[in-house]
Amino acid sequence: MYYEIWVNTNQFRGNLPLTYSSDQKLTAGTLVNVPFKNLIVPGIVAEQVAKPDFPTKPAGEVILPKPLPDPTLQLLDWMLKYYPAPIASHIQLFIPKGITKTVISDIKNTSKSTLKKLEQPTLTNEQELAITKIDSNKTRTILLHGDTASGKTRIYTELIYQTLKSGRTTILLTPEIGLTPQLSLVMQDSFGDRVIIMHSALSEKVRRDNWLEIQQSTEPLVIVGPRSALFAPVSNLGLIIIDEAHEGSYKQEQAPYYQTTRVAAKLAEINNARLLLGTATPLVSDYYFLEAKGLMVVRMRQLAKNAGSEQKPPEIDIVNLSERTNFTKSNWISNRLLKSITKSLSDHEQSLVFLNRRGTALIILCKDCGWRALCPNCDTSLTYHADNHTMNCHSCSFNSKVPTNCPVCASSDIIFKGAGTKAIEQEIRKLFPLATVMRFDRDNKKSESLAENYDDLVSGKINILVGTQIITKGLDLPKLSTVGIVMADNNLYFPDYTAEELTYQMLTQVIGRVARGHVDGRVIIQTYNPEGIALITAINKQFEAFYAQQISERKQFNFPPFVFLLKLSTKRATSASAQKACEKLIEEINKLNLPVSVNGPAPSFHKRVQGKYVWQIIIKSGRRGNLLKIIGNLPANWAYDIDPSSLL
Repeated sequence: MYYEIWVNTNQFRGNLPLTYSSDQKLTAGTLVNVPFKNLIVPGIVAEQVAKPDFPTKPAGEVILPKPLPDPTLQLLDWMLKYYPAPIASHIQLFIPKGITKTVISDIKNTSKSTLKKLEQPTLTNEQELAITKIDSNKTRTILLHGDTASGKTRIYTELIYQTLKSGRTTILLTPEIGLTPQLSLVMQDSFGDRVIIMHSALSEKVRRDNWLEIQQSTEPLVIVGPRSALFAPVSNLGLIIIDEAHEGSYKQEQAPYYQTTRVAAKLAEINNARLLLGTATPLVSDYYFLEAKGLMVVRMRQLAKNAGSEQKPPEIDIVNLSERTNFTKSNWISNRLLKSITKSLSDHEQSLVFLNRRGTALIILCKDCGWRALCPNCDTSLTYHADNHTMNCHSCSFNSKVPTNCPVCASSDIIFKGAGTKAIEQEIRKLFPLATVMRFDRDNKKSESLAENYDDLVSGKINILVGTQIITKGLDLPKLSTVGIVMADNNLYFPDYTAEELTYQMLTQVIGRVARGHVDGRVIIQTYNPEGIALITAINKQFEAFYAQQISERKQFNFPPFVFLLKLSTKRATSASAQKACEKLIEEINKLNLPVSVNGPAPSFHKRVQGKYVWQIIIKSGRRGNLLKIIGNLPANWAYDIDPSSLL
C-alpha cells in the first residue's frame, strides 16, 4: 500500500506530500516516522494513493495510534492552499516537538471532574442582553465590541459554560499568555481541570503532554493559549473566542504568515462552531467585513463593576509636549503627571506610567561631530541600556559596550537622547524615592515579569508601574488611580497606513486601565498632537467616528479592506543589487498580465538585516488569487508575506 505523507523537516522545502509505502493499513491523520535523506522524521498521513511509477521508501513505525481529528486535517489542507509555504512550516503548527512512540506510552487519560454550576458575578442587564443576542444569532462569526471594563470576560465564561454543557470544547485565544494572567486564572477558577494551557513558555514536555491530553480526550475542554492553540487536535470544537482580537500578535510574522482571525473563521466553519471576536477597539478591516457580510456586532458600553451606580469617567488632562513650561521638574514627566502620582501615593493608590519604548536612551551620538551609534547589521539606531552600559539593537539583538570616545573624532563627549522605559523608571525612582517602583517590558528577567509579580500588582504592593504595552493588556488593578502616557504620538511616526489605528488602539487600552468601578481615575496624556483624530476619538470613546475617517482614507488610497496586499522582499549584499533584483522581478510580474497594482521598489523600513540590504515591492489586488499566482512564480531568494498587517 502507498500513502502520501506530509513530512516534518525543514530540509524539505517543497509544498506537496511525499509518497511512501507501508505494509500496514494507515488512516489519514496517523502520525508515523518516515525516512528523509539520512533522517527519520515524523509525518502525517494525508491519504492512500495508487502505486506510483517511481521507487518509494517504506514508512516507519506508527507514533500515535489514534489519528488526528478530521477537522484538524481539513484545516491543515486548507492552510497549505491559503498560505503557501514549505510543508514543514505548516506541520510544525500541528504537532509538538519531541513526540515519539515512547513518550505517548507514558500518557494516561484521566477523567475530568464533574462540570459544576458556574460561580461568577451576576450578569449585568447589558451582559444578559449581549448573551441573548449571541445565543439567538444565526451567523457563525460575532464581534463583541465592548468598551474596556464592560465585562467581556464574564460573557466568555457564560458562553464557555454553555458550550461545555453541550459536550463541546472551547478554544480561548489571548495575545500572549504571559500578558494576560487574569484571563487564565478566571478560566481555571471557573472550570478547574478542564482548562488546558498551551503556549511556548511551557517546557517541551509539558506542551507535548498537554497536546496529547487534548488529542486523546473524550470530554469537552477549555484550551487557553496564544494563536498556536488554534492548531490543537480538538475533535468536538463548539466555540472559538479571540480575546483582544485587534492585537498585532495574532499575525504570524514568519512562514506561513497566517492571520489568526482568518484561520479561526475557517476552523469554526469546518467544525460548525461559533467564533467570537472580543475587543474594545475592532480592527478597521474586520469591522468593515463584518458590516459588509451582515454579521452580528454586539455593542457593550456600560461599566460592569458597580453596574447601575453612578461611576465617574476618568479625569483626562492633555499636556502639550511643545510647551516646556509644563516640564519644570523633569524633562520627560510633566508637572501635572507628577502631581497626580503624588496624590495617588498619599491616597495609598497606584500609578501606571506608559511609554512604548524600551531601554534608557533611544539615540547615542557624539556632540562634537554628530556620529550616531548604529547597528552594524541593520543600520538602525542602537538603544542605550544604562543598567549594563550596553548599546542594543532591538531588531537583531546585536549588543556592545558603549565607547568611551567617539570612533570618528575621538571626542569623549558622547551624549544620550530620547527616553525609554529604563530612563523613565530611573526618573520615577529619583522623584519618588520612598515608592515601590517596578518596570515591565521585554527586557525583564523572568523574576521581574508581570506574571511573576501579578499578586503584588493586584494587591497594590507595587506603587508605581512603568512599562510598555505589556502593562495595558488584560490588567484590572483595583487600586490604580493614575495613568500617565509619556509620549502618545510614537506610533504616528511610522510610515504605514495602520499608524493612526495603532495609536487609537493603544490610547483606548491605556486609558481603559482606570475608572473600572474601583476608584476614581485620572489620565494624563503627553502629546505633540493634541488635536489628532486618534487622540480625540479615543478620549471620547468615539469608535464610529474614528472608523468612518479611517475607512474613507483607505478607500481613497486603495488600502485594505478594499484590496488584498502582498509584500515581497529580498536581501542582497549591496543596495544596488537589491534594487536591481526588484526591478527584474517587476518585469516578470508584468509578464503575467494580472490585474494588480505594483508599488516600488523601495528600501524596506529596516533597510539592513543581518548585514544585507533589504528592498521590497508591494502588490495590491482586488482578488487574492492573483497574489497567490505571483507567489507561485517567485524566484529563489525572495520572501513574501501575504495579507501583511503592516508594510514596514
